Amino acid sequence: MNPTTLLSRREALARLGLVLGGTLIGGDVWLRGDTVAGKSFVNDFTPADLALLDEIGETIIPATDTPGAKAAKIGAFMVMMVNDCYDDAHHAAFKAGLAAVNAASRAKFGRDFMAATPVERTAMLNELDAEQKRHQATKAKDAPAHYFRMMRQLTIVGYFTSEIGATQALYFAEVPGRFDGNAPYQKGDRAVSSPLSRGLF
Repeated sequence: MNPTTLLSRREALARLGLVLGGTLIGGDVWLRGDTVAGKSFVNDFTPADLALLDEIGETIIPATDTPGAKAAKIGAFMVMMVNDCYDDAHHAAFKAGLAAVNAASRAKFGRDFMAATPVERTAMLNELDAEQKRHQATKAKDAPAHYFRMMRQLTIVGYFTSEIGATQALYFAEVPGRFDGNAPYQKGDRAVSSPLSRGLF
C-alpha cells in the first residue's frame, strides 16, 4: 500500500460530510473545515469519560476477527469531534448522555455500564437506540439530537475513517477500478474501501 495515496482523517471526514450533504451532526463544521464559533464549552471530558465512550463504541462495533472500536481509540475521536464540531446545545446533551448511560444501566442492572456484562451492555444500547429513534421523531426542530444518536453516529464515522476500520474491517482497494457487477464474491467478504481521488467532489 502506498501511504501517499491515503487521505488524512480530516480530509476523509470533510469528504464524507459532502457525500452525506452535511446531514451528520456537526457536518456543517466539517464542510467548512473549522471549529464552531462562539462555543463556551472547553474540553470538559475526563479520562473516565473516555474509557466509558470506548466501551460504548466497543459495544456498537465489537472486536471479531478484526479489531473493534476501542482499538481505534473511538472515545478520543468522539471527544475531539464533540469539542470541535458540536455547538453548545449538542455538546451539553452529549456530555449529559454519559451520566444518563450509567443511570440507565444502574436502573436496569444495578451497576454502572462499565461493570455490566457484554450481553447486558448490548441489550441496554438496543433500548437506547429505540429511545433515540422516538426522540428524533418527536423533538422540536431546533432541539439537540438524542445523546445516543450522537454516540452511535460518531462511533460508525470514527471507526470507518480510522486506519484500523479502513484497512482491516474493510477490504482496501488502493486504486478504484471500473465497475464490475459480476465481481467474485463469497459470503462474508468485507466491503471495499478505496481512497477518494483528490478533486472528486
